[in-house]
Amino acid sequence: MNYEVFDTYAIYHQDKGDNKASGVRPMGIDTLIGRNVCNQNGDDLGNIKEIMLDIATGSVCYAVLSFGGVLGIGSKFFAVPWYRLKFHTEKKHFVLNVDKSRLKNAPGFDKKHWPDMADKSWNKKMHSYWNYSTING
Repeated sequence: MNYEVFDTYAIYHQDKGDNKASGVRPMGIDTLIGRNVCNQNGDDLGNIKEIMLDIATGSVCYAVLSFGGVLGIGSKFFAVPWYRLKFHTEKKHFVLNVDKSRLKNAPGFDKKHWPDMADKSWNKKMHSYWNYSTING
C-alpha cells in the first residue's frame, strides 16, 4: 500500500516532481493506521491498529500494534511507546528494533480487553519493558 491509498485528504498527492521534500512531513493519523511494522531484520511484526494521544499535551503516547494470529484472529495487541517506532520513508512502514521473541513475550492485551492506559503503574510497566538496552537507538 502507499500513502495515496490511505490519503483521504489528498495531502500526499502533491510534490510528485523534482521538488519533492525530503524527510518526514506531518502525516494524518488515518494514513498511519494499518501500516505494517517490521524489525531491523525485515521480519514482519504486524500492523498499527490505533495511535493513542495524550489529550493534555497533544503528544502521541503509544501505537497499538497487532501481532500474531491468522487473519487478525488470535492476534495480541501491544502498546508500543511512540518513540520506539521509526518510519521508513522509502518502504512506507514502521521499524521497531525488537526481535520477534521479545515481542511475543511483551505485556499485551486482546482487542476486547484494553488496559487503562492512564494508569501510572501500567505506564511504568510498559516503559520499563520497552526501555531495555538492546532496543535503545
